[in-house]
Amino acid sequence: MNNTLTSASTIIDLAKKTITKERDAITHLLDLIDEDFANAIDCIIASKGRVVISGIGKSAIIASKIVATLNSTGTPAIFMHAADAIHGDLGTVQDDDVVVCISKSGSTPEIKMLVPLLKRGKNKLIAMTGNPDSFLAKQSDFLLNTFVKEEACPNGLAPTTSTTAQLVMGDAMAIVLLELKGFSSSDFAKYHPGGALGKKLYLRVSDIIKNNQVPQVQLHAEVKQVIVEISEKMLGVTAVLKEDTIVGIVTDGDIRRMLNKHDNIKGLTAADIMSSDPKTVHTDTLAVKALELMQQKGISQLLATENGAYKGVIHLHNLINEGIL
Repeated sequence: MNNTLTSASTIIDLAKKTITKERDAITHLLDLIDEDFANAIDCIIASKGRVVISGIGKSAIIASKIVATLNSTGTPAIFMHAADAIHGDLGTVQDDDVVVCISKSGSTPEIKMLVPLLKRGKNKLIAMTGNPDSFLAKQSDFLLNTFVKEEACPNGLAPTTSTTAQLVMGDAMAIVLLELKGFSSSDFAKYHPGGALGKKLYLRVSDIIKNNQVPQVQLHAEVKQVIVEISEKMLGVTAVLKEDTIVGIVTDGDIRRMLNKHDNIKGLTAADIMSSDPKTVHTDTLAVKALELMQQKGISQLLATENGAYKGVIHLHNLINEGIL
C-alpha cells in the first residue's frame, strides 16, 4: 500500500470520477424502467401478503434497506437472507407473499438453489438483477433490470455502481407504491413517531403548551406586576387580557424599551407598554407550522388560543428542545 501523501486535487478528481460513474449508472436506469416494472408494482399492490426481499453479500445489505423503506412508507416487507433461506429460513415466506430476489449476476450458487425452492410455491418472484439473461431473470415472473456498464471500483470488483442502481430501483418501487396507495403525511407520522421527523408530523401546539405556565395580566395591571409575571412564568412574555379576551402582549423586550424610555415607571400599566393585536396560533396547529409563523414574523413567542380563549404560550425554545428546529 502506498503511504505517500497525495495532492488534494488528485483526491478530489478521484471522488468526482466515482460520483460521475454512479450518476451515469442511475441515469441509465431511466431507460430500463419498462412494463415489467409496472406489472411488478401491480403484483405487489394486488397481493394480500408482504414483500419478502432476499439477497446475498452487498445485495443483502441493499435488500435490508429497501425493506426498511417499504415498511416506513406503508408496504409491509421483510428481509430474508438468501444463504439462510436455503438452510431453514424459507419458512419465512407465506403463501400470499411476493418475493424479490436481488443479485447483480443473477447466477450465484445461493440464488440457483433458492429460486427453484420458491418456484414450488404460489409466490410471484420479482428479479432485481443487472443480467437479464441470468438464471434468476429467466426464472422470475417480473424483471427489474439494474444493469450497469461498470463499477466505480477501478478493479471492477467492489460493488459500487451496481448496488447504487439496486438502491435507487428499490426507492422507485417504494415511492410508486406510496403514491398509488395514497400514503399521506399523517400515515407517515404513524410509522415515524420518534425523533424530530415524527414530531414535525404529529406534535401540536397543545402538546407543548401543556408543559408551560400560562402568563397573563389584566389590562390595567401595574408594570411591577407585569414584570413579576414575566419573570415567574419564565417565558419572556405575558398575555394582556381584558377580562377573558386577549388585547395585547408584553415581552421582555417591551420591558427593556420601557426602562430606556421612562426614568419613573410608577403609574404605568400593562396598557401603556403592551403591543396590541398580538400574533396567535390555534392549539391544534402543528408545532412546525407555529415555527414557520415565528420565522415569518421574526418573533420568538406566540399566544395559543382555542375557540377564541387564551390557553398559553408557545416559545421558540420549546421547539428547539423538542428538536423541531
